[in-house]
Amino acid sequence: MTHSRWLSRFAALALSLATGLAAAQEAAPADVAKRIQAGMAKLDPDMKVDGVRATPVAGLYEVAIGPRLVYVTGDGRYLIQGSIADLDKREDITEPRRNAIRLDAINRISEDEMVVFGPKDAKYTVTVFTDIDCGFCRRLHAEIAKFNANDIRVRYLFMPRAGKGSESYDKAVAVWCAKDRQQAMTDAKAGKEVPKGTCDNPVEEHLALAEMVGVTGTPALILPDGELLPGYVPAERLKAMLAAQAKSAKR
Repeated sequence: MTHSRWLSRFAALALSLATGLAAAQEAAPADVAKRIQAGMAKLDPDMKVDGVRATPVAGLYEVAIGPRLVYVTGDGRYLIQGSIADLDKREDITEPRRNAIRLDAINRISEDEMVVFGPKDAKYTVTVFTDIDCGFCRRLHAEIAKFNANDIRVRYLFMPRAGKGSESYDKAVAVWCAKDRQQAMTDAKAGKEVPKGTCDNPVEEHLALAEMVGVTGTPALILPDGELLPGYVPAERLKAMLAAQAKSAKR
């Protein structure tokens, strides 16, 4: 996929993520949405509000900006960043919405644009944003066989934290451009030099996706329900977490 096609797809993704999910929810009245959009324009005239929907809190509305969520009062005056919790039910109202948007974003990326370890019929699949030079990322990858043995399939997306043009970024490109990406990833994570190469690659777009879905460090694991789990987690512990999550989802 060419660079321009990647950028076009991600621009469309920012819109479709929010509007697609918001369509299934109760949309705000047109006059309220208009006031809120006018209020958001005071922050940035070019800001694109993709969806406005009601929340359980009277007078407070969820505003989707791409895959990001904020809350704005119905008069468009006050903006709140954070989460809403239902104290009676002891439930976080915001996080499931964030998870759904995050998962939708990840699922729109073809596995052909990832480096995948593990069979397709594995019981669990996690997506990991990784940096070749990150110590805990290397620790995680050193146990990749254990993850697979625990029926966990790992799909890697690149997130060189130093950004484009950095040594870590170039290593990510080298891994992607290698004939055997899995072996190149393993070699790079072990500190071995992977021959530099140039080819059409998704590294910059993976970085953009990481920012869109709220990833700030590596490794960052996206679980099957869209939950973002930062940091290294041993294979056995992750399997127990995934099993508990699956059991809870069936209730």
